[in-house]
Amino acid sequence: VQLQASGGGVVQAGGSLRLSCAASGRSFSSYTMGWFRRAPGKEREFVTAIGRTNGDTDYADSVQGRFTISRDNAKNTVYLQMNSLKPEDTAVYYCAADLKEALSGQAMDVMNEYEYGYWGQGTLVTVSS
Repeated sequence: VQLQASGGGVVQAGGSLRLSCAASGRSFSSYTMGWFRRAPGKEREFVTAIGRTNGDTDYADSVQGRFTISRDNAKNTVYLQMNSLKPEDTAVYYCAADLKEALSGQAMDVMNEYEYGYWGQGTLVTVSS
C-alpha cells in the first residue's frame, strides 16, 4: 500500500486542522492505521491509531480529548481531526499502516512505530502562539 498524507498547514493556537491519509492499493480495510509525529529536534512519537473497525482507537495522552482519528474504508482514507491545537503540536505528521493484525489475528502494539511497515511522506503542521 502507498500512503499520501495531506492537510497540514499553519494555524493559530486553539484552532483546528484535519489531516487526511489516502491509501492506494487493495484491502485498505484490513490495515491497522496510525498517525505519528516528529517535532523539531525530537524523536518520532505515537499520536493515535485505529483498527480495522472505527470502534477500536488509541490515543497518546497528550492528544486525548483533542484529536480524533477515523477512517472511511470506502474512500481508502484515514483522517485525523485536530482541535484545540497547541504550539507543542507543531510537527511533521506521518500516517502509517500495517497488515499484521489481519494476517496473524493477534493484536499489534499500535504505539510502536516499528510495528508499521508502510509510511506516508509526512505533512507539516505549525501551530503559532
